[in-house]
Amino acid sequence: MAKDESSHLEEKVLYVNRCSKVVKGGRKFSFSALILVGDGNGKVGYGFAKANELTDAIRKGGEAAKKNLEAFEIEGTTIPHEITVEYDGAILMLKPAPDGTGLVAGSRVRTILGLAGYSNVVAKCMGSNNPINQVKAAFKALR
Repeated sequence: MAKDESSHLEEKVLYVNRCSKVVKGGRKFSFSALILVGDGNGKVGYGFAKANELTDAIRKGGEAAKKNLEAFEIEGTTIPHEITVEYDGAILMLKPAPDGTGLVAGSRVRTILGLAGYSNVVAKCMGSNNPINQVKAAFKALR
């Protein structure tokens, strides 16, 4: 969790994948990173980047996330209405919740909702366990 001083954006690394390729001299590793950026006030974005070094992948993903910031509607501390969305194989159900409920969701969706500024939402992820598809389904649902 790093705070960006210029625009008060919070950045979180959601998922890191290490990929290896066997070459003549041994193994060559590359990394992909899924990064979330949010201001806690309705604006959140995600970025996915690949690089040969983990730090480069995280930096590139953070830059992509800041370019893809989207503003979402917040009704008090929850979402405006119940919605079920499907993206690829990921099915996501979001329901508004009364005050005091908190964020009842899986880790990836909870992180997105928290960075967006929601504090009372019930969510259920069904189908795909792919982190990128779950993130895209969450953004589609919030839109």
